[in-house]
Amino acid sequence: MSAELSPALLGSLPKDVERPAYDRAALQPGIAHIGVGAFHRTHQAEYTDDLLNLGLDRWGLVGINIRNPKLADTLGRQSGLYTRLKREDERVEARVIGSFVSVVDSQESAAPALKVIASPDIDVVTMTVTEKGYCHHPATGVLNLEHPDIVHDIANPEAPRSLPGILLRALELRQQSHGRPVTLLSCDNIQSNGIILGTVVRTLAERRGGPLAKWIDGNVTFPGAMVDRIAPAVSDADYRTVEERYGYRDSAVVVGEPFRQWVIEQKFAGGFPEWDRVGATYVDDVEPFEHLKMRVLNGAQTTLCYLGVFAGHEHTSDDMKDPLLVEFVRRMLIEETLPTLQPVPGMDAHAYVEQSLDRLRNTAIRHRNHQIATDGSQKIVQRLLNPIRERLSKGLDVTFLSIATAGWMTYLIRASDRFGKAWTADDPYATRVAAIADRIGDDPAALAREILAIDTIFHPELAAHAGFKANITDAFRGLLSDDPLNTLRHVCETNGHNRLNRLIQTR
Repeated sequence: MSAELSPALLGSLPKDVERPAYDRAALQPGIAHIGVGAFHRTHQAEYTDDLLNLGLDRWGLVGINIRNPKLADTLGRQSGLYTRLKREDERVEARVIGSFVSVVDSQESAAPALKVIASPDIDVVTMTVTEKGYCHHPATGVLNLEHPDIVHDIANPEAPRSLPGILLRALELRQQSHGRPVTLLSCDNIQSNGIILGTVVRTLAERRGGPLAKWIDGNVTFPGAMVDRIAPAVSDADYRTVEERYGYRDSAVVVGEPFRQWVIEQKFAGGFPEWDRVGATYVDDVEPFEHLKMRVLNGAQTTLCYLGVFAGHEHTSDDMKDPLLVEFVRRMLIEETLPTLQPVPGMDAHAYVEQSLDRLRNTAIRHRNHQIATDGSQKIVQRLLNPIRERLSKGLDVTFLSIATAGWMTYLIRASDRFGKAWTADDPYATRVAAIADRIGDDPAALAREILAIDTIFHPELAAHAGFKANITDAFRGLLSDDPLNTLRHVCETNGHNRLNRLIQTR
């Protein structure tokens, strides 16, 4: 059996495996990262590895998981080392990343995470905990005070469970012990992620009372960030690639596409890594970048994952071989999404659309539609609903975007008993939507009315818009039929115009 990846093995790896060019024994911790999943390891940890290769060894990473999986069984056993495979169609490149100084499991108790984050060695705390980890209402961005973990943390502030609660308690410990400033940097794919993170933490601090909220205002920053790299779930074939092609075993392999991007708002408290020396971009305003990425690339992914499932496709790359799906999503982006975007310095929006679609064609990135569909309720506000609201406010057509939105609804409806549980939907609102479907049946107008009434997702102004409601109703008639893609054919063949054009001014 091949040897497992370890520090002792680095010197004997094949020459075509890139490895750290720095002395890992000399690394000092400066960054704590919460949520050491595949995306972080293909993105921020790689940027950090690039920085360490320049000799800036005070920015070692301490990885923390407050939810499963546990790190000790993978990264911990390999002393923080892992292989990043960069794949594009038939091409593959291997690189061992060494930027982790240590890893910490904190699922059973917040204490290990608090110890790390409160340490005076840590100047930056980054996080990738997915959208639902912020315990906020997607429609408004405010803290969900009824979330079970938030209810617990308000009652038990010294033993928190949630991300906001853990961060607040760690800040309190920093305030009480050494008072060093710290930057809390969300790297999750959420529009205005810095604002949302700051909102949920400050809301808890204000409920706590005392001087902590004021100390946070003077010593903690919450910069926004836009992150981009497609990192699908790792397959058995990826593990085999490492062992059969490169001759060693690695239980923490991750896979990413060649493209990567990181745009960070220049709003730092204390010391901050010079990631801009290795490809990150520091700007005063992240919003134009995040709107472009979320509404174009992520909007395409969200649209394709649901419609692709209805078409019987397994992966995004399969969706991109379907001419109808490609025509639909390209027209949605160009005709309806792009006009909602601000100009982005140095970027051509139409070229970005084509670049994004090309990335989604990568056959080596086996990104499953059902994986992308996970937690769709936490994503559609930024990717679909915000551009819809903006267009409706100007009396503009939203036919394509409406069908994409109905795709998310239909995906959850078809996971209900009433529709035979076609698949298991992993979404915080799956049970609620399924209950609506089981109660109402297949009445398109009633389904549209009831689902649009979920005000934690749909703004009341949007839910009350007769034209939008009519669009969703029409989409249901097609998507819930035996030929769901016929709806796409119809709008593409009729130039995208339907009954919304007669109702667009009805609000």
